[in-house]
Amino acid sequence: MKLESPVLLQPAQIAADFADALAATLPLQARFDALHRAARAQIDVPRALREDRLNRLRTLVKANAEAFAAAISADFGHRSAHETRLAEVFPSLEALRHARRHVGGWMKPRRVSTSLLFRPGRARLIPQPLGAVGIIVPWNYPLMLAVSPLAAALAAGNRVMLKMSEFTPRFGELLAQRVAELFAPDEVTVVNGDASVGAAFAALPFDHLLFTGSTGVGRHIMHAAADHLTPVTLELGGKSPALIGPDYPLARAVERILAGKLLNAGQTCIAPDYVLLPAGDEAAFVELARATVQRMFPDLARTPDYSSIVNDRHFGRLQGLLDDAAVRGARLEPLSDLPADPASRRFPPVLLRGVHDGMQVMREEIFGPLLPLLPYRDFGEALAYVNDHPRPLALYLFDNDSRRQQQVLHGTVAGGVTVNDTLLHIAQENLPFGGVGPSGMGHYHGEEGFRTFSKMKGVFLQSPLNGMALFNPPYGRLMDRLLAFLTR
Repeated sequence: MKLESPVLLQPAQIAADFADALAATLPLQARFDALHRAARAQIDVPRALREDRLNRLRTLVKANAEAFAAAISADFGHRSAHETRLAEVFPSLEALRHARRHVGGWMKPRRVSTSLLFRPGRARLIPQPLGAVGIIVPWNYPLMLAVSPLAAALAAGNRVMLKMSEFTPRFGELLAQRVAELFAPDEVTVVNGDASVGAAFAALPFDHLLFTGSTGVGRHIMHAAADHLTPVTLELGGKSPALIGPDYPLARAVERILAGKLLNAGQTCIAPDYVLLPAGDEAAFVELARATVQRMFPDLARTPDYSSIVNDRHFGRLQGLLDDAAVRGARLEPLSDLPADPASRRFPPVLLRGVHDGMQVMREEIFGPLLPLLPYRDFGEALAYVNDHPRPLALYLFDNDSRRQQQVLHGTVAGGVTVNDTLLHIAQENLPFGGVGPSGMGHYHGEEGFRTFSKMKGVFLQSPLNGMALFNPPYGRLMDRLLAFLTR
């Protein structure tokens, strides 16, 4: 709470500022209780209030876009401001525009067909808010991965508590301050803190909990939620392959794969994690990749367009992946002459050849600018490799052959797919986003997000004219005939 000119403030304003500051310091349980009570007190949330909350959130994002970008960059050591605008501000505003435009239609009761046997009765679906929703936000895209699910939860009429990552503390504190200025503590509240706070947050009895992060942490989140039977949406990660068809233009594939891989220096849950390419194309891929990096980042050491690794721990983890691969026989192909710099945490992109599943880089999600190349001799062999491994969050196919496109789309299972590009399926508000198996469960974005955070309550409206009395006891021949007809 900042009081620059206390003599000018009215008592009501002082009281409001004090209340906001107090709410920010309340214990976790008390903040949850306030949300929970408010949700139970107002079950039917009108359209106007939902739209107002979405408008306030849009105002918050637009008014603070530059400050948010600066805070995120400070948390990373350096984060490209253009990447923040492109990959965080734009999709956040797009999610809010989409929800604001469609919330009126989404929340209308829907008539569904009624079996002929039960007419003239009628059936309806009535969307209702779940109540108090928890959202656990990761560090890699802290603005977009807070706002996008928050937009869906608010459109559905919920009250929301967000837990921000301890790896982006500056942004987390700034978001908490800005949210407290525009939302009551029992509407939306932001929690910051370390892993112990996160564990306590996950153990609260939310009506729904959404977590975005690693598969390993996701297991703990699901376990904590199970104590209260809290339903969860888990947006995890894994090994997302890029598959290049046998006659697709290699230069085009390389450019689009690297554009997706090097956004945020590879710290993207749906970044390509390895490339399956026709045997014999590896050397050409390496040369094209070097030329692409030189074109995108002509001065990698000083360009503001290349982001740093978020902290020393993740920088060391990436170096450990490279060291392990080299010891186990991989051939490292640096795409820049710049060495990895622990001081700036600027990690240059590296391709890896001769990799195998015994290497850590092929067992763990990379989350950085390292990209293994796996040659295949037969297209079916490439599909078999994908299907023999845990189902990925994303799959990227580069192929203009419609037969092979259908073969991949129908012959593999992945959370989402982009054909002849990378990442773009996540930007489509009309497409659900979510993983499958180890890469996650549940969906959000657009109407799918509204449904995730709503109870689609089924209602049957009986007609005054109905034949249900025919099924009352005592049972006899008429019931036998009716049952014979129903079970024919």
